[in-house]
Amino acid sequence: MSEKTAELEVLDSSSQFTTNLYNVLAETSPGNIIFSPISVHAVLSMAYQGAQGTTAQKFASTLKIPEAKVARDGYNVIMNHLNSIPNVTLLMANKVYLMESHTLLPDFSDAVTKNFISEVQLLNFGANEAAAVTINSWVEEKTNEKIKDLVKKQDLSESTRLVLVNAIYFKGNWMHKFNKEATTMEPFYLNDKDSVDVQMMHMKRKFHYKAVKELEAEILEIPYTNDNLSMVIILPFKRDQILELEKKLATVNFTEIINKLWNIEVTVALPRFKIEQTIDLQDSLTKVGLGEIFTPAANFSGMITSKEPLYVSKVIQKAFIEVNEEGAEAAAATVMMIMTESLVRGPDISFTADHPFVFMLLEKSTPKPNILFTGKITNPQP
Repeated sequence: MSEKTAELEVLDSSSQFTTNLYNVLAETSPGNIIFSPISVHAVLSMAYQGAQGTTAQKFASTLKIPEAKVARDGYNVIMNHLNSIPNVTLLMANKVYLMESHTLLPDFSDAVTKNFISEVQLLNFGANEAAAVTINSWVEEKTNEKIKDLVKKQDLSESTRLVLVNAIYFKGNWMHKFNKEATTMEPFYLNDKDSVDVQMMHMKRKFHYKAVKELEAEILEIPYTNDNLSMVIILPFKRDQILELEKKLATVNFTEIINKLWNIEVTVALPRFKIEQTIDLQDSLTKVGLGEIFTPAANFSGMITSKEPLYVSKVIQKAFIEVNEEGAEAAAATVMMIMTESLVRGPDISFTADHPFVFMLLEKSTPKPNILFTGKITNPQP
């Protein structure tokens, strides 16, 4: 399999994984959500390289990647690509921390260092406070100090053998910035009855847009200075339809929808928003099929030379995003549908995001859009 074929397979698998994980997170979190699916997928794909037996099978079915080799070949292309995109700041980095006096098996070491472009650093996890500081300092550096205190000292102990970390950071200006003087305080409707006052940004110009009847939602795409990167806002027609929208999004071919947006003049109203969220992913990953990795039944015998049994104690992601008139800043770290006619809304199209919506931050120069960050805004000013 060529590297390009592997890249496409990983991007496709990541998209399916994103949908599954988002649905589980949405079920348990009625409020704002922010996470980086590519960050979670990358860390799990690294762990996949050392999995054997039924554990490897669980990774294959959950990550939607049939072989670990496909994951490492695909991520090699993706990592190099994401870290060389012009006109925005985009960084994705991996790091493996290994208990001192232990040694990685050659195949696992090659995969993480060469394909996932990860450094390997020896640490004494028994000195848990110092080890946590070391890991957190690396994460802070890679996320421009946006993600702090990812790992707590109590997460580490003498029995910890490896910590796999992925960090992703993005900062980009809109291709066309919102005029700050046009930003005004306006209501954002939490539901049919309740509202909060938010800073609402305004702009009128051509955007990629469509009102999609099947989703009962409007879709707006706002490009960054590098137009291969964009933020997509998916806004239900009605104020109380966010849950229905989330269910429908799980059943559609999102790439097809994005490719069929119209370039049309739109009057946009979008709230400023800022979210930071820490998610312990054990329950969510268990629900999507990876529960075995957290139990003594886990088989990670392809990781280290020691014959002692290994299992995953925690998978945590901390993510951040801020959207304002200038553009967006986001960071995270992680330990076929046939379209019918869109609804016609007349010559003057307004996209007013004054009630809960779903957002995605996409990188689109790859064969399939890569979802770097996704989530929903139920309250821009929580």
